[in-house]
Amino acid sequence: MSTAPRLTALDALHRSLGATMTDFAGWDMPLRYASERDEHNAVRTRAGLFDLSHMGEITVTGPEAAAFLSYALVGNIATVGNGRARYTMIVQEDGGIVDDLIVYRLGETEYMVVANAGNAQIVLDALTERVGGFDAQVRDDRDAYALLAVQGPESPAIMKAVTDADLDGLKYYAGLPGTVAGVPALIARTGYTGEDGFELFVAPVHAEQLWRALTEAGEAHGLIPCGLSCRDTLRLEAGMPLYGHELTTALTPFDAGLGRVVKFEKEGDFVGREALTAAAERAESAPPRKLVGLIAEGRRVPRAGYPVVAVGGPDGKVIGEVTSGAPSPTLGKPIAMAYVDAAFAAPGTEGVGVDIRGTHEPYEVVALPFYKRQK
Repeated sequence: MSTAPRLTALDALHRSLGATMTDFAGWDMPLRYASERDEHNAVRTRAGLFDLSHMGEITVTGPEAAAFLSYALVGNIATVGNGRARYTMIVQEDGGIVDDLIVYRLGETEYMVVANAGNAQIVLDALTERVGGFDAQVRDDRDAYALLAVQGPESPAIMKAVTDADLDGLKYYAGLPGTVAGVPALIARTGYTGEDGFELFVAPVHAEQLWRALTEAGEAHGLIPCGLSCRDTLRLEAGMPLYGHELTTALTPFDAGLGRVVKFEKEGDFVGREALTAAAERAESAPPRKLVGLIAEGRRVPRAGYPVVAVGGPDGKVIGEVTSGAPSPTLGKPIAMAYVDAAFAAPGTEGVGVDIRGTHEPYEVVALPFYKRQK
């Protein structure tokens, strides 16, 4: 028996704006409001406003909160400064990636773990299971927050119109409590678009007031509401991994080219240490497939799961697999991320194609990201 999707506090507002809604990880979310391309370009050149309330917030408190999180996750959470955030992962005992996370340090003994929507319950269950023996508490706060994001080059100017918080002093991957348009919020300088921007954690009851205030403040700056569809093309251009595509339980962080998030030097044991030590050694001696960018020479769009093949020479030999693909509004061509054999991973490697319904379409291998904003 299927259950009805969950609704964010902004559901009625999205529908009043004419949003096309979609079921995403058990939530009814706006896919687009009008043109995906216009929404994408607005974030690249001006600003976009997103509802991300489907993300999963988990609060961890207690005298041993940092020690617990350093045990439960692959990162060294003890070194996260007050008011800072860190990108990390939670893995299985065998090193397989359960989810990628952002951990915010909110106080001396208080942290907020933000999980992807589809994995929030899995992460919550894993943390609850792993906290035994630590003087720390794990709390499900998914219903305590709505999450709005303002992303794009105009986002600082828009935010300054609605808050007196010190945004100039707020570094990337940092957060501070403040008031935005009269609403108490955690203001974080984070995002998933490749642009400068802010994510605002607020009580759901305040979400609509904040959305309307940001819309009004952003009108002169070209801000428009944006859906999940353009968020996907924005993160793809920025080379940012998506769980279920570039990251899965079948891959370790070293397989995904993100071994840097694993901190073997931290004190004490952590879940997956033994398996990840072996994975790190394997990656040194026998490099795994590497995540690369592919740019189409033609117009056909590659999709997740399509085989990457050698063209010319041993024509048709499968050398990898597409994990994400879409038309790139910024580049004006189809692009993809794919895991390919190490021998074909160097930028400029010739003879690489994608098998699109039996036709081997030629692709250029490039380094990620496809797009990087000007500082």
